[in-house]
Amino acid sequence: MTYVVTENCIKCKFMDCVEVCPVDCFYVGENMLVIHPDECIDCGVCEPECPAEAILPDSDDKAASWVEQNRTYATQWPNITRKGEPPADADEWKDKPNKLALFSPEPGEP
Repeated sequence: MTYVVTENCIKCKFMDCVEVCPVDCFYVGENMLVIHPDECIDCGVCEPECPAEAILPDSDDKAASWVEQNRTYATQWPNITRKGEPPADADEWKDKPNKLALFSPEPGEP
């Protein structure tokens, strides 16, 4: 089992999860983060840190469609090891549903 970042992260990108990850398995895109499933050690410390509740175990039905997306973009985006500044409007996006259409495949700044 591994953890994955889901749609709730899009346009929020709070990055609290990055600070607690003991294996630095987060990768940063323009408007969300992903977890490299082969690097995640399934410790679960990131899940409760996410204000947007965007991190779920891959065994959760809501996460199933995000496993491959996390794997794909973790190989294309830069690794992030320190919490950065979330977008200025992150709180406004935090609880909005149906953000998939806003997903950007572009890499972010580590």
